[in-house]
Amino acid sequence: MIRLAAVVTAVPTESTQQAIGYPSLFLLVLIGALVPVVPTGAVVSSAAVVAFHQTTPFSLALVFAAASPAAFLGDVALYWLGRRGMRSRNGSRWLAAIRARAPEDRLAQAQEKLAEHNVAVLVLSRLVPAGRIPVMLACLMAEWPLRRFARGNLPACLAWAATYQVIGILGGSLFPRPWEGVVAAVALTVLVSATPSVWRRVRRVGA
Repeated sequence: MIRLAAVVTAVPTESTQQAIGYPSLFLLVLIGALVPVVPTGAVVSSAAVVAFHQTTPFSLALVFAAASPAAFLGDVALYWLGRRGMRSRNGSRWLAAIRARAPEDRLAQAQEKLAEHNVAVLVLSRLVPAGRIPVMLACLMAEWPLRRFARGNLPACLAWAATYQVIGILGGSLFPRPWEGVVAAVALTVLVSATPSVWRRVRRVGA
């Protein structure tokens, strides 16, 4: 009984989890928008799974409130750094990093779509895996002002956060234990993210 009581008291309360979890979610999504070291979609889905199993009201709304502005601020910061690189004679490491993550074929497609559909392409770019950076670079090359990019990117970040949160809610509803839902949500987001690159490789081999 003593050991069981110790284990129970060692488990953080929901309020403690939220006090740590939401700021961590914000920072992880913000960092992931700047550098591709954090799978931000999986992070949001996992947070939604945990929030789904909590009894505290508005847990899911708080996940959305943390993830969407973090993604927006990260995108705007990266675009601002890219604009500075475009105006500089020597470029910048941030602009070089953006170019390195935008293959020529994807960039050409993004430029074509941007010319045809304008701001609407930004929303789709956030929802399509590996579509965000080519469209961002296309906007930079088209010399979009920061304000114009931010105005179009806001609904894109809202739609992105909502989409991956729905994936997390589905994972949380299918499994009774939070960790099972987290595993399912992460696996689904990884599968969604990997599908376009696998498809491109298959097409190259077939060609």
